[in-house]
Amino acid sequence: IGLKRSVERMKAEGQAVPPSIEKMLAAGAETFYKNENGNVSFFDLVSGEYKPLPERPGVTVLRSVKERTGVIKSNPGASLIDLGDGVACLEFHSKMNSIGGDTVQMMNFAIDEVERNFKGLVVGNQGGNFSAGANLMMLLLAAQEEEWDDINMMVHALQQAVMRLRYSAKPVVTAPYGLTLGGGCEIAMHGNRVRAAAETYIGLVEVGVGLIPAGGGTKEMTMRAMDAAAKAPDADPLVFLKNTFELIGMGKVATSAQEAKAWGFLRYVDSISMNGDRLIADAKQEVLNLDASGFEPPVPREDLTVMGEDGIAAMKLALHMMKQGGFISNHDELIGKKLANIMCGGAINHAVQVSEQYLLDLEREAFISLCGERKTQERIAAMLKTGKPLRN
Repeated sequence: IGLKRSVERMKAEGQAVPPSIEKMLAAGAETFYKNENGNVSFFDLVSGEYKPLPERPGVTVLRSVKERTGVIKSNPGASLIDLGDGVACLEFHSKMNSIGGDTVQMMNFAIDEVERNFKGLVVGNQGGNFSAGANLMMLLLAAQEEEWDDINMMVHALQQAVMRLRYSAKPVVTAPYGLTLGGGCEIAMHGNRVRAAAETYIGLVEVGVGLIPAGGGTKEMTMRAMDAAAKAPDADPLVFLKNTFELIGMGKVATSAQEAKAWGFLRYVDSISMNGDRLIADAKQEVLNLDASGFEPPVPREDLTVMGEDGIAAMKLALHMMKQGGFISNHDELIGKKLANIMCGGAINHAVQVSEQYLLDLEREAFISLCGERKTQERIAAMLKTGKPLRN
């Protein structure tokens, strides 16, 4: 309505107007707050003039940063922002921060720009959620048109983009909060560090729409499970792998960052911000800490131990028992078999070591195959229409 119109109506209705408001209008002020190029000020009723609104210590407001300094580059899906002190921020801003071609394109630009001109990168935003996952409508249309080459290119582009985050020459810290699902979870997990808000709902939920995580999520969780098994004396790696298989196969979502650590979505080196307002600033400080400590980028793994056909057989048996018990459908079993094939490294006779890229290729192959299944397309359509998973 506005201050001036409100006062005019109050007077018309015979209401008393506070002297301080009259003083404010006499000074030519028509708003309590004003924003000039990201600098927010408030009208001080005592002095009768606008004064700068002090920023809260440790809180970074991306909207204000963009208004003050502009953006380095932007497209409909994401923007790259200069946070100051040599740190950039990749901000998602599509609907529900869904991951599409624009987002992936900006991820690649961000890495290129940061490696040239910055100390490091924060991947974060201040919308309603970090990311609800992939753009399902775009995927469904491509699947219905049988555009398999296009789907292959989309998935491959996301895989390579998240790998660039992990292996960038400069440190990358992701800052998830709220819903961090599917592709959003995969992006978050591939930071050199994760600085998560305490209230983060994170998980790989692709099975709910008849798919498997193919943006590096299955590869990453398999790698973490097998690494954990290797550190446990006399441990059976199949136990660790089955726990992760269940986590992905049931589309489980951690209900807090602390639970995400227990489940493996976050690592012991990752940290948590109790105050979500401080998340971006905390993530920025993580980048600066990594840079100051002499950050050296990790090397792509070539030593991932997989269990081969022995592991696949054990998981297939578990799936068969679940189907016999009426807990899963035939299509759930099909998805589970494809997931098991990726996590165990495919048709290999015994435990061997493979590369990350090998598992990424298996991810992509399974994903495209499932996109061609009628029941998967029905699940995607149902999710888009009702927002609820279809069990067919």
